[in-house]
Amino acid sequence: MSTQTKVVADQGGLAGTYTPMSAKDALVVLREHFGLSGNLKRFDTEKDDTFRVVTADSRKFVLKIANPEETIEEIDFQNGILRYIEAKDPTIPIPRIISNNDGKDIFQIADKNGSQRFVRVLTYLEGTPLCETQSQAHERVEIGKMLGRLRYGTEGFSHPADDRHYAWDVQHLLTLEHLLENVDDLEKRAALRSGLERFREIEPRLRQCRKQVLHNDFSKSNIVVDHSDPGFVKGIIDFGDSVKTAIAVDVSTALLNQLPEMPNEDLFNRARDIMGGYMSIAELTDEELELIPHLVMARVVARALLTIWRTKLFPENERYIMRNTEQGWHQLDWFLTRAPGQISEILMPYSTYKGWSW
Repeated sequence: MSTQTKVVADQGGLAGTYTPMSAKDALVVLREHFGLSGNLKRFDTEKDDTFRVVTADSRKFVLKIANPEETIEEIDFQNGILRYIEAKDPTIPIPRIISNNDGKDIFQIADKNGSQRFVRVLTYLEGTPLCETQSQAHERVEIGKMLGRLRYGTEGFSHPADDRHYAWDVQHLLTLEHLLENVDDLEKRAALRSGLERFREIEPRLRQCRKQVLHNDFSKSNIVVDHSDPGFVKGIIDFGDSVKTAIAVDVSTALLNQLPEMPNEDLFNRARDIMGGYMSIAELTDEELELIPHLVMARVVARALLTIWRTKLFPENERYIMRNTEQGWHQLDWFLTRAPGQISEILMPYSTYKGWSW
């Protein structure tokens, strides 16, 4: 494995081991540094300790204690995005940053094992995570609109850490090829290899696409909704995967998370609602529209490679890590049974898009 490849896979704490902090110990951190106390509930997460805090006077916050391998640059990058969006478009529903007693947005503590970890507190966004409910077509249109607004909300933002090579950024998919060795099922390994080869063909085109800092993980677990609200989307959370990447990559991630969980002939049925909303706010070039379906497939491949690898590293967190992987096999098969030209045409009706009257 090359040094560059290993760095891409390991960056952002994806391979970082740590002992989870107990709610009792987290409460001590909260009291000492924020003067807050209350009930803590742990959230399932990929690589850190995150708690919902409910104070005695019913205020709610999110306490985040980073993986020991996450750097100050990465955490500051995430906070910087939140500050930038808040200033540029305060109507976009994102968490707000809460400073500690010393006026710091981020500070470091040593946990009981002596690991140095960065701590921050954010406001809590009320609503239901989209992964815990179903959505109707008009609600998915609102999701697409919010993604378009978020794109413009981060447009122009820059930071020293914005061009990090991050494994969940599909533009770097080929650097994950070595992870095929972790896939024990030979049939699945062959399917993933075929997906990688298809991506290899379009990767030079992707390098020429427009880039900016983007959320890069507009998934169901990161969208908070309210069915009674006409705007549907009440919050966008978790900017941990944010990076400077192709606009087409960001859109493809949102579409992936609307693919059917069970085999379906029309894989993009729900995704088209997202596209309708998105393109009522933000434009895409014909080249981006051709590439996005291929990038959806690439994200399926990345998800399988990364989750299988990480499950072997952290078997105790298998349920969370693998929660979306199984459905990806039928999705990958759907792509591989169609010619690349067919895949390119899936979203091309939007090339003459003139606006929708939702």
